[in-house]
Amino acid sequence: MTEIPLLMALEPLPPEAQTGEFAVLDWLVVGLYMLIVILVGAAMSRKKEAGDDFFLAGRSMPVWAVAISTLATALSAATFIGGPQQGFREDLGYLTFKFAGLAAFIIVGFMFLPAIFRAGTPSVYGLVGQRFGAGAGASSAVMFGLGRLLASGARLFMTAIPFALVAFGSATEGPLIFAIIAVAAVACTYTMLGGVRAVIWTDVLQACVLVGTVGIGLILLWNKIDMPAPEAWDRLVDANKLQMLDWSWSWSKPYTVWGAAIGMTLFLVAAYGTDQDMAQRLLTCRSPRKAAWAGIASNLIGWPVTFLFLGMGLLLWLEVEKNGPILPPMNTAGDRDVFLLFILRDLPVGIRGLMMAGLFAAAMSSLDSALNALAASTISDIVRPWRSANNRSQMAPEEETRLARWIILGWTIALTGFAILCAFWQSASGETLLNFALNVMIFAYAGLLGVFATVLLTPRGNATSACLALIIGMLAVLAMQPFAWNWWMPWFAGEDHLVPPAFPWRMAIATIIAFGVCVIGWTSASKVSR
Repeated sequence: MTEIPLLMALEPLPPEAQTGEFAVLDWLVVGLYMLIVILVGAAMSRKKEAGDDFFLAGRSMPVWAVAISTLATALSAATFIGGPQQGFREDLGYLTFKFAGLAAFIIVGFMFLPAIFRAGTPSVYGLVGQRFGAGAGASSAVMFGLGRLLASGARLFMTAIPFALVAFGSATEGPLIFAIIAVAAVACTYTMLGGVRAVIWTDVLQACVLVGTVGIGLILLWNKIDMPAPEAWDRLVDANKLQMLDWSWSWSKPYTVWGAAIGMTLFLVAAYGTDQDMAQRLLTCRSPRKAAWAGIASNLIGWPVTFLFLGMGLLLWLEVEKNGPILPPMNTAGDRDVFLLFILRDLPVGIRGLMMAGLFAAAMSSLDSALNALAASTISDIVRPWRSANNRSQMAPEEETRLARWIILGWTIALTGFAILCAFWQSASGETLLNFALNVMIFAYAGLLGVFATVLLTPRGNATSACLALIIGMLAVLAMQPFAWNWWMPWFAGEDHLVPPAFPWRMAIATIIAFGVCVIGWTSASKVSR
């Protein structure tokens, strides 16, 4: 999905839109929703789960809840705002990646999950640690922590922009910081209280709110357009708005069939097989088979949900085509906020607050799981090996859980700080928000997938080659960033060199390089049965 350039998004909404600033009822709806989420987390804390159960919920979660929770985590603020904007500006090409998601879940279900379940650790990096040693496992956890800090911090920052624009009429420093802290504080509170069980059940609630609010918006907008369905269909077809498949081989385009089949499939395999944030909820199922079905179900449910967001954009396009700009003049700069302007101008009091609750749901469902996953990885892959290496006895489960809560608080502070810094980084990069959020996680994903592929597919590799693969994978992604590519490529290919690759191709190339580095290492025998 195309996203909003930050420097444009920070501009105040037009004066016509600011007349619709939040009413008391809107704030009450948002406040009530956040209170309910905290109460759900408090209710989950009554189970008194400690140790690994705090991170895995005793491997007792139902498949349907894990599937919805996985979907909710994927539906970030980028989907809430970027989905309608993609449908408004372009077409249905983003749906191509759902094919990649299904292929990725099948690969993860058959190759990754059985091995990770056999490893018996609350973190997926325990598999790397058992194969190459605690140092390699800790290095993988550190790389995940770095990548998650970048990606989740960016998502938290992205959430603050539309919330501040709608709630306050502008996204200057004060409103942005307020929104960042508010979302982070609520997510931190219920994650500390109830562990991953609270994360999953609140994600189920948040997915329902998220989808429900957009569904209400679709109904209200369709009634406002008041156009016969056949005429609406013909207009969309004539404008080529319903195109989904782009068969071009251009590697500078992110949303092509080939980019999805190769680069995005690898990206999503890394997301659900090597990223503790996404994989952890799958590990709460009773068995690898149930976890695989939860992942596949999440992808299948995601098809209509994703179309719902894109469909909102298509209807907004029809509205503008029939009745003129939502707020005149709707030029290239103005259409950046088309969904937000619709919320503010056309939705009644109360429903507008519910929409913003949906935005909070999108943000918190991504942030809560990241916090729990970061705590699980820190405890399992860093704290426990450190205590063993220093001949210290392992902590009791209750003591470990108390430490985990402090770690969650620490990561919340770090993510909040990075989200505030993102304003400066993203402005300097000049990238769109969605590409910025996707690209930052590739820095970690390429090396991690190269290491996991070595563990699962070959008898080779060792601690040294695994650590080098993580570093070189990150450097390979850095070398393909536009600013770096345009600096070093002319030295080899002259001024008429290739343009920088889109993020799916960066993922594919960097993963192959990282895998090649990792398999160079020699090991006499595998420590993990594959």
